[in-house]
Amino acid sequence: MRSENESMNRWKKWLFLLALLGAVIGGATFFRGGEKAAEYRTAKVEQGGITASVSATGKVNAKVTVQVGSQVSGTIQRLFADFNSQVKKGQVIAQIDPSLLGAQVEQAKAKLANNEANVEKAQVVLADAKRNLRRMESLLSQNLISQSEKDAAQTAHDSALAGLKAAETQVAQDRASLKLAEANLRYTTIVSPVEGIVISRNVDVGQTVAASLQAPTLFSIAQDLTEMQVDTSVDEADIGKVAIGQEAEFTVDAYPDTPFRGTVQDIYNQPLVVQNVVTYDAIIRVKNPDLKLKPGMTANVLVKVGNKENVLKLPNAALRYRPEKAPGPSAPPKEEKGRTNEVWLLKEGKEVAVPVTLGLSDGNFTEVVAGDLKPGDAVITEKIRKNASQGGGRPPSMRF
Repeated sequence: MRSENESMNRWKKWLFLLALLGAVIGGATFFRGGEKAAEYRTAKVEQGGITASVSATGKVNAKVTVQVGSQVSGTIQRLFADFNSQVKKGQVIAQIDPSLLGAQVEQAKAKLANNEANVEKAQVVLADAKRNLRRMESLLSQNLISQSEKDAAQTAHDSALAGLKAAETQVAQDRASLKLAEANLRYTTIVSPVEGIVISRNVDVGQTVAASLQAPTLFSIAQDLTEMQVDTSVDEADIGKVAIGQEAEFTVDAYPDTPFRGTVQDIYNQPLVVQNVVTYDAIIRVKNPDLKLKPGMTANVLVKVGNKENVLKLPNAALRYRPEKAPGPSAPPKEEKGRTNEVWLLKEGKEVAVPVTLGLSDGNFTEVVAGDLKPGDAVITEKIRKNASQGGGRPPSMRF
């Protein structure tokens, strides 16, 4: 009986030791697998083209827009053009009531005629004074009159001559006034100064226009809508990259899926400051043969400031990656050619630093000018660490 008990105790002891050994092995395995090896997200180095661009916003306008105003005040009597009317140079587009200015012309004519008659009267007076002066000079030579009488005749002659000059001057002034009145009368007929299309009409028949302080705008005429321009506001940080002749691409809200292409025609040096933000105007010329683009549309512009084909390029996310022990801030790369940076390759599960010299960047990819990289290399963009254990990594309890 005793031997049976001893045998049972030995079996229990061995079972306990086996269970304890299994628990130790299981716990070691659990803790060893609780922290898995680090995993990485990578991207491949590519060979291809890269285009750098500057983004900006602007407005579509006609190449030449003429504001047609009025130099005289009056009531609009008739309109001969409306929105979208095609007009030719010299064509009558509006008529201001000419009655008041016509009356001023008649007044100027009457005043001129009156003063011309005064000139004739002054000529008669001068002729009489000349005859009287000659008579007095003859009588004085014969000592038949005194010197004072001859002097009085001379004074009358000189006064008549001055009166004639004054009358002639008044006639010249009246002729100028008549020309001014006639010009104002002609200005009541508004004509188009250019050939184009009316894009704005600001008056109606019966409306009174007042041109006393400044000429009111009656019409806006776009000279040619098949040649448009985009007045683009470029930030001061980017204006140094923009140059005349560069290609530009833009879209408008009316056709979001249709890109329009143009060329930078001019860059204005005058700064525009709005809420302490400094921008400069860059003028982009664009063809508009189908008249899709209309004045005033908002344009989202990309100016191509650099382009290279068949170059080695890597994603910018690889430039932002830094290993945990690597010094230096993790910041996006600056668009500065010739700078040196470090990227990290994944080789046999390990991080390997590779110095590179960078070039052109389009915001997503950056050109590799020099460095030990080749197409297809896997550069690290992100490190992913996954923990399988939760709740402190303790092994499950066992019962005996």
